Amino acid sequence: MKSPIGVFGGTFDPIHFGHLRLAEEMAEAIGLERVLFIPAGQPPHRGPPRTASLHRLEMVRRAIAGNPRFAVDAREVERPRPSYTVDTLTDLRAELGDDQPLWLLLGADAFLDLPSWHAWRRLFDLAHLAVVARPGAQLLQSDAMPESLKSEAMPRRVADASAAGAAGAVLLRQMTPLEISATAIRDTLARHGSARYLLPDAVLDYIHEHQLYA
Repeated sequence: MKSPIGVFGGTFDPIHFGHLRLAEEMAEAIGLERVLFIPAGQPPHRGPPRTASLHRLEMVRRAIAGNPRFAVDAREVERPRPSYTVDTLTDLRAELGDDQPLWLLLGADAFLDLPSWHAWRRLFDLAHLAVVARPGAQLLQSDAMPESLKSEAMPRRVADASAAGAAGAVLLRQMTPLEISATAIRDTLARHGSARYLLPDAVLDYIHEHQLYA
């Protein structure tokens, strides 16, 4: 069995320590060989990102520099159509082979919203799902979970990352709670407040250099 690879998508507008810590903790828990950070180009589930894709891509590059396990993947930024996760995973599966374990890293909110995603059930054929929740959360037993998702996810749940095969399992992990959000960072910068220690200095320097959220 090949070493597993993580797939972590998002607008990253901007990328911050919450994103980075999630990827680091999940990489350690699952034993990921690498984590692919994939900035969204044209996300179909929300309005356009505040910042141009090339800036968001560069911020990710600067944020992960120095971590040999992290890599940036620009395919969604370069794609001339909306960025559907199922398309990205299909591309990766074609490139890496059917026997390559892939883990899609998702926050709890994204996971609960999964039934609104394009062709969401196909995701289980293409990757395992690693769902990150706050300590104490009973996510998969929550009444907030849509029945369609519960019926799909519960039979696939595993206790650890030693799931057989390359795709199809659902793993729930808790991570260090960091109350950091990209929205709050943008609001802070818009009023000329300090966002230091919420995101890497290299990213903050880039933001100031290009006056991205002023």
